[in-house]
Amino acid sequence: MGGNGGGKVYTLAEVSQHNTSKDCWLVIHGKVYDVTKFLEDHPGGDEVLLTSTGKDATEDFEDVGHSTGARKMLDDLYVGEIDKSTIPEKKYTPPATKYTPPTTKQPQISSQDKTSDCIVKLLQFLVPLIVVGLAVGVRIYTMTE
Repeated sequence: MGGNGGGKVYTLAEVSQHNTSKDCWLVIHGKVYDVTKFLEDHPGGDEVLLTSTGKDATEDFEDVGHSTGARKMLDDLYVGEIDKSTIPEKKYTPPATKYTPPTTKQPQISSQDKTSDCIVKLLQFLVPLIVVGLAVGVRIYTMTE
């Protein structure tokens, strides 16, 4: 991605001042882009871009999964580099309390439950057979030659 901005180095504070719909700059992969003229054309809307100002927007950019064409468009919007020492490091902060999965006791299946389960399955199989058998029997019995 490089481009036509001459490679000036900006601090995050300088880039953060460009955070309106009339002047919007983003930091993506250590490069600074003036996306102001693209705000109206952005498929996700201008609000998506405006909420990514004032920080390193690389993660936001990559999470969306932009196309190769979108990545090439950045070349025309390039204004310089970011002073990486001005971007705060993202550090993992563990949750305040350790997650403990709920301990649920597995219900014990008694032999009585197993028996009634077996009876239900047997009835689910036999009742339709009996109904069909009765229907065939009635049909045969009522047929006249």
